[in-house]
Amino acid sequence: MKGEADRPGPDASAPSSDPKAPRTERGRRTRRALLDAAAAEFGERGFHDASISGITARAGVALGSFYTWFDSKEALFCALVGDMSEQVRAHVAPHVRSAPDGLAAERAGLASFLGFVRDHKEIYRIIDEAEFVDPASFRRHYAGTAERIAARLAAAAGRGETRPPADPAETEVQAWAIMGMNVFLGLRYGVWSEDADLDAVADAAADMLKRGLGPGES
Repeated sequence: MKGEADRPGPDASAPSSDPKAPRTERGRRTRRALLDAAAAEFGERGFHDASISGITARAGVALGSFYTWFDSKEALFCALVGDMSEQVRAHVAPHVRSAPDGLAAERAGLASFLGFVRDHKEIYRIIDEAEFVDPASFRRHYAGTAERIAARLAAAAGRGETRPPADPAETEVQAWAIMGMNVFLGLRYGVWSEDADLDAVADAAADMLKRGLGPGES
């Protein structure tokens, strides 16, 4: 989410042990087209008003072919949530990895996430609906993001780049706080309006983290 990551994750359009996973390049293209069409359909109409026929029409796929790849609209929605989580991770990861230190990594992660949101505003509606349509996917999305942030924070503290927590459990609290900040900054500056320079937003958030997490500061 809405969120960011810096470790490889599963590709929802790639082959897997799923019996419906595509085995050919043509199949992968078709499944990718359905996922992209679903993002547009669910993003515009919401889960309950969206239809399989609307999705297949957007994708340019025959209605009967839909069931080659997905058992139902619900199954496609669940796959889409995982796919969107992976898209965010893949977009943000290179920026995080290239940052010179832990605090810079969080700033880079936020800036790249905000840019992604401006190009994919539908992600907010889809992830939010997942809380009710597919709670397990909703929880995985946020829990996975928080775990990756926590791992980065722990590594940064170990390198002396941030103030080490008094209690290891503090790192999880910090990770969820950073993720929550990023989610709502994305809503304000990515979805609701584009009236602010994203670098300036990221700089302001990074300054707040530095003052709160910087080594030797209270």
